[in-house]
Amino acid sequence: MTRITIPYAIADFVDLRERGFYYVDKTNYITELENYNAPVFLRPRRFGKSLLISTLACYYDRTKAHRFEELFAGTWIGSHPTPEHNRYMIIRYDFSAMVMANNMQNLAQNFNDLNCAPVEVMVEHNRDLFGNFQFTNKGDASKMLEEVLMYARSHELPKVYILIDEYDNFTNQLLTAYNDPLYEEVTTNDSFLRTFFKVIKKGIGEGSIRTCFCTGVLPVTMDDLTSGYNIAEILTLEPTFLNMLGFTYQETGTYLRYVLDKYASGQDRFDEIWQLIVNNYDGYRFRPNGERLFNSTILTYFFKKFAVNAGSIPDELVDENLRTDINWIRRLTLSLDNAKAMLDALVIDDELSYNVADLSSKFNKKKFFNKEFYPISLFYLGMTTLKNSYRMVLPNMTMRSVYMDYYNQINHIEGNAQRYVPVYERYDSDRRLEPLIENYFEQYLGQFPAQVFDKINENFIRCSFYELISRYLSSCYTFAIEQNNAAGRSDFEMTGIPGTDYYTDDRVVEFKYYHNKDAEKILALTEPLPQHVEQVKGYAADTKRKFPNYKVRTYIVYICGNKGYKCWEV
Repeated sequence: MTRITIPYAIADFVDLRERGFYYVDKTNYITELENYNAPVFLRPRRFGKSLLISTLACYYDRTKAHRFEELFAGTWIGSHPTPEHNRYMIIRYDFSAMVMANNMQNLAQNFNDLNCAPVEVMVEHNRDLFGNFQFTNKGDASKMLEEVLMYARSHELPKVYILIDEYDNFTNQLLTAYNDPLYEEVTTNDSFLRTFFKVIKKGIGEGSIRTCFCTGVLPVTMDDLTSGYNIAEILTLEPTFLNMLGFTYQETGTYLRYVLDKYASGQDRFDEIWQLIVNNYDGYRFRPNGERLFNSTILTYFFKKFAVNAGSIPDELVDENLRTDINWIRRLTLSLDNAKAMLDALVIDDELSYNVADLSSKFNKKKFFNKEFYPISLFYLGMTTLKNSYRMVLPNMTMRSVYMDYYNQINHIEGNAQRYVPVYERYDSDRRLEPLIENYFEQYLGQFPAQVFDKINENFIRCSFYELISRYLSSCYTFAIEQNNAAGRSDFEMTGIPGTDYYTDDRVVEFKYYHNKDAEKILALTEPLPQHVEQVKGYAADTKRKFPNYKVRTYIVYICGNKGYKCWEV
């Protein structure tokens, strides 16, 4: 079997390079980062922050100077090294490993238990410079760091380069656990965390620290720490760094070609797989005019599964461990009414209004939980992305599924398999879409109270139909909502997965939603309206042009409030 060189769950740069894993080269950003002493870069979970930290550690570590050419061969920075490469002593912290506690004393102890070791490791790695140096304040992370910096300064040693991964991980956990009082203790007065960052600030000011680079998810903790660390330079929204994490279209296309050549015998399936990954993983934009980006970890998960399956589409397109925790949605919206309003905006209207002036690099906890501010909060968490300067949207099919699932939960919509399994079971043999539409109308929509039908629309219909059908047919089909075609944006498309009995089976569905007042007129129709037939046929023709081997079937579906439906194959 061909060795798998797709680096899913590998965040160690040395390991990645030694074992010959595929590497999306982001090292050109190193040059730009050298313009800052206290940079902070925020991105949602699983965007590759830890690998970036590891890369910087290798680049600047004086003890790895002899391996520079080996580790960075073929990279941009390998051909364009800066004078600062391998000049510093590295201290690397990882706050994501912090053990939580319910009181300040235990939390401080856990912080020290975690963060004393990185300073000790740095001293041991640089023992040729530290000689017989020994700590006098073991057990206190801030004092140990202070000791090291003082010794380095007094003995004119190389500067220290500090890396802090997931700086806000444990404080965010306090917020999601509704432990606001403890969060406020941690970020105010002379807490262990403020003291720690004060030591770093002093070290930068005195010249013993070259850089302290922090990654995280939210600006909240950094803003609440301001008086202790008011030198932070937030690069999150800076145009220069927008693509430093995540994969661009170009990077993703190159990655896909590598995967196809190595694990699927060539490029003949490029267009098919490209369409699949765009539908499921694309969509993140971190400025209104920024490039669309793929979440790097989720995409790499798919590529690895694809490689392990020798070029077959995996049954699960998303690692369940990577789905966004809906606890944040609950916490942000504060009340059931607020949550319902937010979900209505995203799964019914397909967009959420926001104030572009609020896209600030820094804001505190009080503002973060303001009812009017939660769209910005969702954006930082990767739960929405920017459509333009006025609207946010869900980035991809994966996130649509997460939101629809939560919508069903808070509206008490049952997912009992007994409602759905029999009809999907029959679909295996007869492949008729019409019974799936009937089941959706009667068993899913039939659970909603009458007043809901006054506000739902076509977007809700296609999103909820997708969430339902994907529960049972995701191992058979991939799905697309509002897929771009030459003829426009098709409502819903399901495409059989290569390697299954469903391959080349393609269904294009045009949904139309009518309120109850129009139901009688629409339900009296004996055939769909010609303009709708023309519309769906145009979408199908485009699919056929791109994929001539597909057997494309087209459908018109009219949902008429809670009064009835019509479904035609055309």
